[in-house]
Amino acid sequence: MTDFEVRIGINPLSWMNDDLPSLGGETPLDVALGEGRAIGYTGFELGNKFPREPQALKALLAQYDLALVSGWYSGRLAQRSAEEEIDAVGPHLELLAKAGATVMVYGEVADAIQGEPLPLYQRPRFFTAAQWDAYGERIDRFARYTLSCGVRVAYHHHMGAYVETPADVDNLMARTSEAVGLLLDTGHITFAGGDPLAVLEQHFARVCHVHCKDVRPAVVQLARNRNWTFLEAVINGAFTVPGDGAVDFAAIVDRLKHGGYRGWLVVEAEQDPIVAPSFEYAQKGYRTLRSLVDAPLAPCPIS
Repeated sequence: MTDFEVRIGINPLSWMNDDLPSLGGETPLDVALGEGRAIGYTGFELGNKFPREPQALKALLAQYDLALVSGWYSGRLAQRSAEEEIDAVGPHLELLAKAGATVMVYGEVADAIQGEPLPLYQRPRFFTAAQWDAYGERIDRFARYTLSCGVRVAYHHHMGAYVETPADVDNLMARTSEAVGLLLDTGHITFAGGDPLAVLEQHFARVCHVHCKDVRPAVVQLARNRNWTFLEAVINGAFTVPGDGAVDFAAIVDRLKHGGYRGWLVVEAEQDPIVAPSFEYAQKGYRTLRSLVDAPLAPCPIS
């Protein structure tokens, strides 16, 4: 037996894309919440259409018997001090804490190009140990503060940003304390050339949140070969829901079980809902994860 205990949530990206309003931007929030709950999801991450006042947010989610999973925070610690970031995060941190979330999705957006008309190889990078040291120190100080408020940083490695590849994740984890949790995004780490299972194994103790995103390798290869931007890759279908791509979610869920992971599994797949109908694909992702979570625990592969 393990202490494995998960809830399955979803990000509203399956219905509406905040970065690309042309993808589902006309869809009302209540459609996403109602359909998500009907499928079986028990929580949602935040999106731009959610209320930003704690009581209003709690009341809305309660109408659908949903929990607040977390919410993306656009951090800029690559450019500013921990003190400046602590001042900036106040309203968002209060919203998460008062609405019941225990993790904050931290995405580094300073110099990031995920929303810019630039090919992914032009992403920002830290080139020296001193640069990594300084960044890690700022992240750590910031994370210690949010943790003191009851919300742990779940650092999101992301295409087009400073921390993108498995080596980047290694560098950040080596320079930060347990206060900094790791958000394992299976789709982003695969797109970045990594193996999500290997990253999970390497940093299991730090993983506090999991984004379950599948990938279509042929589209990822085209994105690299043709120097697409991140958003071009999204529009062309680089990502999809669990069970519709090449990521081995059975192995990932099995490792989470053996390690006693406790937290959320969040379906998050940026797609065009015209091409990938929201309800159909959200249901596919849920059923894939639900079947894996409910399956009997396989024997530990380590003897």
